[in-house]
Amino acid sequence: MKPAGDAYGDLIPEFFRFGPMLDHFLGRSTIPVGPKTPVLGCECGAWGWWPLMVRITATADLVTWDAFEQPHRTTRYYTAFGPFHFDRHQYDDALRALSATISSDNR
Repeated sequence: MKPAGDAYGDLIPEFFRFGPMLDHFLGRSTIPVGPKTPVLGCECGAWGWWPLMVRITATADLVTWDAFEQPHRTTRYYTAFGPFHFDRHQYDDALRALSATISSDNR
């Protein structure tokens, strides 16, 4: 899958030392980047150049992504993008599966 405009690349939190993937995608990154969490980085691999930032709110039953922004493009508004709501149990399962896949690929 190619993101729109070929501008974004994937983001592997362990690679960028954001901490464990489960923590990062629950908004608990080990690197303080403000109230939002980067979920996509630049296609070149540098997350800080063109990050797509989002506020992640997690409860026992729900994970919500909202308040999207691209900090280097302050004139773009993402108000029509999201919010996205995920079942917490499915979300956690998907993150664990992705983390296991990435770990096994790096062996």
